[in-house]
Parts: sequence; structure tokens; C-alpha cells
Amino acid sequence: MENIAENIIAPEIINEAMDYDEYRQMIDKLVGQDKTTGDNHSEEMVHYTKMNVQRMKRLDKRVELSDSLVEALNDLDEDWIWLVLTEAWCGDAAQNIPPIVKIADKSEHIDLRFILRDKHLDIMDEYLTNGGRSIPKLICLDAETFEEIGTWGPRPEAAQEKAMEWKNDDHISKEEWAKKLHKWYAKDRTNELQSEFKEMISEWK
Repeated sequence: MENIAENIIAPEIINEAMDYDEYRQMIDKLVGQDKTTGDNHSEEMVHYTKMNVQRMKRLDKRVELSDSLVEALNDLDEDWIWLVLTEAWCGDAAQNIPPIVKIADKSEHIDLRFILRDKHLDIMDEYLTNGGRSIPKLICLDAETFEEIGTWGPRPEAAQEKAMEWKNDDHISKEEWAKKLHKWYAKDRTNELQSEFKEMISEWK
């Protein structure tokens, strides 16, 4: 089977990718200039980005990992790179990246890196969700060979099912869809994400 990651994710892309601190600093700098990532710096997109900064700050402080997930991380003895495609204006990225950071920080075997989707559409287009460029998208790579081990994203499966259900409902506006989705995240408190990552880490090993 052809390994997509080996063919399109060059070592320099990993080397130039941002860590979480660099990602957050880049967003803060852009917001300070009334901008966001990508080419669309409309008032609406900058507003989304500012809300996402607050979401990430809140989650950075609040996320606590389950004992079973920590146990799975402690059993990990392979070195991985987790490469995440993201953008500052993306609400799903703001909800899911902070818990992913907590997970990666718990293991010395996981190197978490971030690249912007719109600067790497060649990579994004190999990892579409239902034909769309949905983010965040995490690609787990072997740290030595860059072989693709697995992927995750753009949101926990339970949230994805709800999101698609609401999206296909003509009575739900785009604004109401977003509100319902963020309400789902608030109620779930990263439990679904943590459960999925616990299972994936065991499978990927």
C-alpha cells in the first residue's frame, strides 16, 4: 500500500512546523493586527479567531486527562510525530487542540507540531473528510521513517455525527449550527476526545 505521508510530508515541513507555544504566539500577534491566518481577514473571521483565543486559554487551564488515558500514554514506547493541520479561525481546532496538547505533553515519545492548512493544501487534500478540507486533522507519523501510523479529526466521532445531522437540517442556520456544536463541546468536557485517543494510542502501537 502506498504511504501518502512519506511521499508528501518532507522532513523540512516537520522541521519548520510550529510547536504549541509558537502557534499561540503567532495567533496572538495576528489578532493584535486585526488579522487571522489565511487570506480572509474580514471582521467576522477575526472575531472567530478572538473567540478561539479565549476558548484555548480556558481549555489550557481546565483540561485534565483521565487515568486510563494517562496509563495508555505511560505504556507508549515508540517515538511519534503528531502533525496537525489547523487554522486560527477554526472553532473545532480551538476546542480540540488544547486537549491534544495535554495528551502529547504527557509523553516524551510524542512530538506535536502544527502547520497551517491553507499553506499546505497538497497535504490537506490527501486527508479530506467527506470530500472537504475539514480541520483540525492530526496525522500520526513514525518519528524515524515518517511512515503514516494513523489519523484523527476533525472532531470526535460523536460530535461529527451531530454536526452532520445539524448541517443536513434545513431549519438550522449556520450560526445556530455553530452554537449547537460549541454547546456540545462544553457539555462533553473533552471526554469523547480523550476516550478516542486512548483507543487510538493502543491501536497505533
